[in-house]
Amino acid sequence: MKLRIDKQADAMYLRLDDSAVVESVEVAPGVVLDYNETEEVVGIEMLRLSTRSPDLDLSTLHLETV
Repeated sequence: MKLRIDKQADAMYLRLDDSAVVESVEVAPGVVLDYNETEEVVGIEMLRLSTRSPDLDLSTLHLETV
């Protein structure tokens, strides 16, 4: 699993595995799901992060595993 934060693009991309993306669907404004050939979600992109949460601090990332 890989998480990429692009401050310049104001975007976040979470890649769940390395399988090839064969389709991308915008499921909500600025939220795109990437699917592999077996229709599993393998990536999630969120655009306009700063407008989704004005107090978002992209310099800090907290990972919580439960």
